[in-house]
Amino acid sequence: MTFYEQHREFIEELERITPEGVRIEWSGDTLIMQASPSNIHQLNVAQVRRQFEQHAPDGYLPSERSEIVSPDVSKGREPDLTYLPLDVLSQPGNKAPAAEALIAVEIVSPSNPGNDWMDKLHDYAVMRIPLYLIVDPRQQTVTLFSEPNHDRYHTRSDRKFGDAITIPEPFGFSLSLSKLVPYTE
Repeated sequence: MTFYEQHREFIEELERITPEGVRIEWSGDTLIMQASPSNIHQLNVAQVRRQFEQHAPDGYLPSERSEIVSPDVSKGREPDLTYLPLDVLSQPGNKAPAAEALIAVEIVSPSNPGNDWMDKLHDYAVMRIPLYLIVDPRQQTVTLFSEPNHDRYHTRSDRKFGDAITIPEPFGFSLSLSKLVPYTE
């Protein structure tokens, strides 16, 4: 059994015994466990998802519970929102190859912002996910990263809540940030 297979087996056992509402992600040899997201977090995901749905390419659907895996780089992440082909979502389980994901969207957690701003920024670039959108309700900002190459993205666009940000093809639209909600605490 390869290291990756052993690692995957361990994660699957951990997921089996973890209480409902706890998310598990892995990156190399690091496990990240987080409690269920807040209402504001979920509202912001819904606001973003609603706009993306109108512009998703044919054959692609949104997913909020798929674990994006890339065995070649020993990474596994569960973005708050991604878009995957119907045939991938039709498979049993919740694993999806990173090569199939069009975007990863993350709503920054107030308790662990470094996970989205550093760890996932690196991991999604390594996985070659074409677009990475970070919604940060703490700072009331939205950042889009694109053009992944090795371990980083080469293009970055920043906007404030209330503005709009251009989402490139294959979506190709202007994402309104006017209905995003900041954290209150």
